[in-house]
Amino acid sequence: MQEITITAFSHADQQGVLDVILPIQQEEFGIPITAADQPDLIDIPTFYQSGTGGFWVARSNGEVVGTVGLKDIGSAQAALRKMFVAARYRGREFGVAGRLLDVLLAHARAQGIAEIFLGTTDKFLAAHRFYEKRNFKELPKADLPKAFPVMAVDSKFYVLRVS
Repeated sequence: MQEITITAFSHADQQGVLDVILPIQQEEFGIPITAADQPDLIDIPTFYQSGTGGFWVARSNGEVVGTVGLKDIGSAQAALRKMFVAARYRGREFGVAGRLLDVLLAHARAQGIAEIFLGTTDKFLAAHRFYEKRNFKELPKADLPKAFPVMAVDSKFYVLRVS
């Protein structure tokens, strides 16, 4: 079994993050999006690693195989963003997504975050199941906080009340 480690993002992870996220968006889900369309990915420290936010990477043998970000949106609220796991590391065998989410939630609790919101597309069916199993509740777009950064591709929204 390959060892999976979860660490906070550092500048050295930049290309690995893009190498995980872009093929999933473009090839698996056919979303016509580039790195240039996602300024948050170009400057992860400023966008995610400020306030109560954070960004983490999962690695196997030194290679980035998963990502997750938490964007501080104020009022003890945050946005979960960029949860991606390379196809060959998905599922229970490795538990990468669950481990990334556990690290994010521990950080959120330590930072006093009360609610975490996320947006996703209708296409990410496995992601919907993943979040719902972990007590995220679907909510209408109109119920999102005004500070939530809605992406153009977002069509389904969730909230988790952090305890």
